[in-house]
Amino acid sequence: MPNNFKLFCQTLTLALSILNYGCVTVDAEAEAESVDPVSAAESRIALGIAYMERGHYLRARQDFEKALELAPDYYRTHLSMAHFHQVVGELDLAEDTYNKALKRYPNNGNVYHNYGTFLCKQNRYDLADQQFHLAIRQPSYFNIADSYENAGLCALKASQNSKAKDYLEKALAHDPFKPNATIQLAALEMGAGNYTSARVRLLTFHQRYGYQKPSLKLLIAIEQQSGNVVMASHYQQQLNLLEASK
Repeated sequence: MPNNFKLFCQTLTLALSILNYGCVTVDAEAEAESVDPVSAAESRIALGIAYMERGHYLRARQDFEKALELAPDYYRTHLSMAHFHQVVGELDLAEDTYNKALKRYPNNGNVYHNYGTFLCKQNRYDLADQQFHLAIRQPSYFNIADSYENAGLCALKASQNSKAKDYLEKALAHDPFKPNATIQLAALEMGAGNYTSARVRLLTFHQRYGYQKPSLKLLIAIEQQSGNVVMASHYQQQLNLLEASK
């Protein structure tokens, strides 16, 4: 397998179904008067995630615990605590929280998806794969493309390229514009010598997202391996311009 292919598969981002938020503030008085505990909990979850992104873990934990207190029956409060434990390295607590959430919400695809993501990051690939499939099977779960994508990225981590290709193709069938799945599938196609398919996929990607470093690096590798020196040089120039602008 070409070394370039390995380059694009080493860094994989598996997405959780907990959304990232920007700057958030919580009015404690308004929160106390809120008739909707789920909305109040969501505000606390958003604030906790914002604190985590800044490395303020103690404040984040306080907000996640407050969210759990406000809406103990809301699944996202449990997922937030599980994610917190995972990030700070309390893996046993994270797994325990996920398992309790699974028992409490056996029909919630988001819980299966997040638990699968956690397992994959612990290199427990087979069990992670099972969780992604359980998420996809839930009738009220609509983030199917996300779960297929994560299943594909997890299969790549496990060096199961054929399975990864199948999952990534299914992810794109549900959402043709997923950037990560597109790049990784093109890398797989290049690794298998399917340069035309990879090239077309990346050019379509550029039409929607413009030039991006990972896609340009892939195109350079494809053209180099195809012996197209002129096009490889062209994409290298575009990559140089992109890097110089940032």
